[in-house]
Amino acid sequence: MFDGKLKAVTFSYDDNVKQDKRFIEILNKYGLKGTFNINTMLLGDVTDNENRKSNIKSNEVRSLYEGHEVAVHTLKHPDLTKLNDAEIIKEVEEDRLRLSDIAGYEVIGMAYPYGTYNDRVVDIIKKNTGVKYSRTVNSTHKFEIQTDLLRFEPTLHHNDEKLFELAEKFITLKPESPQIFYIWGHTYEFDHEDGMWKRIEEFCKLISGKDDIFYGTNKDVLL
Repeated sequence: MFDGKLKAVTFSYDDNVKQDKRFIEILNKYGLKGTFNINTMLLGDVTDNENRKSNIKSNEVRSLYEGHEVAVHTLKHPDLTKLNDAEIIKEVEEDRLRLSDIAGYEVIGMAYPYGTYNDRVVDIIKKNTGVKYSRTVNSTHKFEIQTDLLRFEPTLHHNDEKLFELAEKFITLKPESPQIFYIWGHTYEFDHEDGMWKRIEEFCKLISGKDDIFYGTNKDVLL
């Protein structure tokens, strides 16, 4: 159960981009919680990639994501399946340690860059890092509890056409066992189409404020 409740809502967003600021304002407005997956070598003050200059900076992380959770997204966002064992450990564990230092608490969550992973990657992370759970990009359209936390599958991406349909279903659900509504994405995607920011705020308003729903970060909900 989640603080005595059988239903929980959580969000997961990747890549530490400037649009996180606007999205966090929406989450805070409606009392929602999210986990933000960060590449510490692509933070705005350390990257040499001109296209990443608009990213969140190291000294903004602690205050911006306060009340939410920061999690691993590797140092530089590689496809982990294409790296050797030592490179995987470096990308994941060094990002985790750097991020823990920046955030001021031990970071134990993660999301796979590009959503790519395999059994070797998962086994290496499990045996050689402090990561306790990691999100994939495989939408289930379901709410059931999952036991394999290093291959955790979200309910859906925020652009999914079933977003509001599943929200209504979750709100009216009277479960006998714990259920999780897990939404993921990238906040820069809200800039891609007119009305996307309005749509996500409408969703947040709809899903929020329910007495029988727990609103937490990935850590709050999964552990």
